[in-house]
Amino acid sequence: MSLSHAILGLLTITPMTGYELKNEAFDTTIAHFWQADQAQIYRTLAAMAENGWVKVELEIQEDRPNRKVYSITEAGREELRRWLHTEQPLPIHREPFLVQMFFASALDDATILDHIARQRRGHEARLAQYQRIPVPPLGDPALDRTRTFWRLTLEMGIAMERAYLAWLDQCEAVVRGMRDDEAGERA
Repeated sequence: MSLSHAILGLLTITPMTGYELKNEAFDTTIAHFWQADQAQIYRTLAAMAENGWVKVELEIQEDRPNRKVYSITEAGREELRRWLHTEQPLPIHREPFLVQMFFASALDDATILDHIARQRRGHEARLAQYQRIPVPPLGDPALDRTRTFWRLTLEMGIAMERAYLAWLDQCEAVVRGMRDDEAGERA
């Protein structure tokens, strides 16, 4: 996936400035599974304008700096439709904590348990954040088609965090059942 497709999708909701895309749209939705910084968004918007996927309107403001408002063009809608029909490859998973766990035999149990506890706090916080997102549950009559798909992506995030927490429980149980004197035998 490219950032441009995420931006095109967000612009189907409403025209926005680059600031609004980052802070009011991206950071509260897609950033849970695809991150981008402000500079990336502005560079991508410039390239999308060159491709004809978005148009830019300058809003003159008296008391503030002028605003560039981006909206999706028909060419942008066509590109988004094309991309939505494209099969996506499985993601490449990179996770530093898993590398640490892979080589954790070189650590003492207390250090490993400390790493696990920090990961648990982070995943519990992320799960709580996801659970606070105000999208009605699946099956709720208040869900329209668009919000149903938003909810489905949210359900994936919730399921991943719950699975990660269950795996951390398993890691902790295994480490607590080990003999600490085995640490470092392979290092």
